Amino acid sequence: MSTSQPKGHEERQARFVTDSGIELKPFYTPQDLESRGWRYEERLGYPGESPFTRGVYPTMYRGRLWTMRQYAGYGTAEETNKRYRYLIEQGQMGLSVAFDLPTQMGYDADHPLAEGEVGKAGVSICSLEDMERLFSGIPLGRISTSMTINSPAAVLLAMYIAVGERQGVPPARLAGTTQNDVLKEFIARKTYIFPPAFSMRLATDLIVYCAKRMPRWNPISISGYHMREAGATAVQEIAFTLANAICYVEATLERGLSVDEFAPRLSFFFSCDRNFLEEVAKFRAARRLWAKIMKERFGAKDPRSCALRFHTQTAGSSLTAQQPLNNVIRTALQALAAVLGGTQSLHTNAYDEALALPTEESALLALRTQQIIAEESGVPDTIDPVGGAYAIEALTDELEARALEYIERIDAMGGMLKAIETGFVQREIEESAYRKQREVERGERLVVGVNVFRSDEDDEEREDKAKLRVLKVPPEVRQKQIERLNALRRRRDAKKVQEALERLRAAARGDENLMPYILEAVKAYATVGEICDVFREEFGVYREPVTF
Repeated sequence: MSTSQPKGHEERQARFVTDSGIELKPFYTPQDLESRGWRYEERLGYPGESPFTRGVYPTMYRGRLWTMRQYAGYGTAEETNKRYRYLIEQGQMGLSVAFDLPTQMGYDADHPLAEGEVGKAGVSICSLEDMERLFSGIPLGRISTSMTINSPAAVLLAMYIAVGERQGVPPARLAGTTQNDVLKEFIARKTYIFPPAFSMRLATDLIVYCAKRMPRWNPISISGYHMREAGATAVQEIAFTLANAICYVEATLERGLSVDEFAPRLSFFFSCDRNFLEEVAKFRAARRLWAKIMKERFGAKDPRSCALRFHTQTAGSSLTAQQPLNNVIRTALQALAAVLGGTQSLHTNAYDEALALPTEESALLALRTQQIIAEESGVPDTIDPVGGAYAIEALTDELEARALEYIERIDAMGGMLKAIETGFVQREIEESAYRKQREVERGERLVVGVNVFRSDEDDEEREDKAKLRVLKVPPEVRQKQIERLNALRRRRDAKKVQEALERLRAAARGDENLMPYILEAVKAYATVGEICDVFREEFGVYREPVTF
């Protein structure tokens, strides 16, 4: 066996920069803060108080640990329900639903474009019946649920509301989050359906509906995670996420709500990537910058409107198919950085996710990673233990300043919608992704097991030695879903479905909030595809412009 070795110390000097290109000094002193006019009260403060640098709650994890919310979903609703029950038994605190690609794109399992994708990247949900199966035996009044769904978010939330009502849980008691962030779909993730104007209407309809009827629900999770996975730097992740948030706030204000009526329930979603110190500082910088934006730009009076609450997922793009057990260490370090950064909830990736969906065993190890940090490390026992560290505070300042520069550039373009339409944001991320990949290929960015410390054994032999059991979703899942769909369509009241869909169509042509009409259609057992088809017929589908 032979292994490649890292470069020598002299060559390594050039790598002393963060992911965002911030040059790191050999060491930091109080002078690094003093030179910036750094004042404790303005830049740091106390936890639970503006500018929230040290955390959004006064007691942070001494009062309550972060929510351990493992993202899961595959195959049928019954299979996913079984995984949820297992994770809850093992100590998971909240659910996080992964939907398959057809569901995310507003197609039923029997649509031609769904072939080969049903149940593969998440659970297949076509109707209220599927949602009932997904949460069978899970008391929605006692557990919170996050749903990673965007373009059809209103439809899936309506299904969740209906399931809750059948359990005797009114909407006002339901707790959780819909991602509902369509802007980042146009930027990075690409599971958009409708053009931007109607997409924004649907997103704000949901925000307004929840502000008035669902006080415990986060109607949107403004997501930097997917932009980071697409190649954004830490600076870009902060800037583009907050610029998207500004766009949603402005759109909701135009609907007649005051900022303090809805802003306390806005939530965020960030990645936690490789560079440990920069990631810790990133979360602190994002909190401080958001507090400033809400107070100075939007005149928020409620402190909760200024507190950036966020979920974190460890970086999927950092996982490697080569030497997959190394991913255990990567995930543990990223999870620790998220906790030191003050996250409100956390998903830890399983080590086999570069190969397939996680198995039950790898998902359990990912959950245990969080539990060990929580119960054995001592890190949660004091609030913001890195606060005041010269390097951390200098990085926090630099990240905040660079992110603000990006936001000001976007403002000068006319806002985030304009920046997306011109391709500015997409190009910035693409250039960053290209640069980082070239650094890996040239050996300037070291990835253990990929371009350094590789063995001569090929990947298949390595997987055999590690005895990895890869989860595979059987192709019969789609046929089973189609059979269920056909049976549902025979059983349901077809006239009632058609009338509900026509009322939805008429409302869509006007300016009413569409949530009540979607809820009516869902309760009549209209499917995800049928509801989205109404919108496709009325507003068309989005075609991404080519950018270079």
